[in-house]
Amino acid sequence: MIPPLVDRGPGRPALGQTLGALAAFVAGLLLALMIAQNGALSRATDPWLASWLAHGVGSLVAGLLWWLSPGLPTPEAAPPWAWLGGLPGALTVVLAALCLNSPLGMAGTLALLLLGQLLFGALCDGLGWLGLARRRPSGKDALAALLVLAGALLIVLC
Repeated sequence: MIPPLVDRGPGRPALGQTLGALAAFVAGLLLALMIAQNGALSRATDPWLASWLAHGVGSLVAGLLWWLSPGLPTPEAAPPWAWLGGLPGALTVVLAALCLNSPLGMAGTLALLLLGQLLFGALCDGLGWLGLARRRPSGKDALAALLVLAGALLIVLC
């Protein structure tokens, strides 16, 4: 049984904060592994084929995990833009493979990827984009962004 990460209503709670944080950390590890694998495949073929293969294998695995999930939930009314999640995913795979196979290497690619995610995430939180609840960024958010920026600059420029 695969527990839900998002609150699905009464009687169907989401993971707790600790397990959610652990799941996010493991997702970050898997993202780094995926980028390395797609980079190697991109070198052997090309970035577009690597992206296509990565998403094909990912679709098979996701389909199997969905099939193994209890209750097989049906898609609820989602906004039209939510159905296009594969588009940024495909572009991310291609761009990450190109960057990985450049002087940036794995650490530089991941540092800049994290910076982009953090800044876009703060923007989405602050403006309530993509159906998220508005959350006013705090001084801690700004400090985190500055520290990630400093780390990315150290990795890329030094």
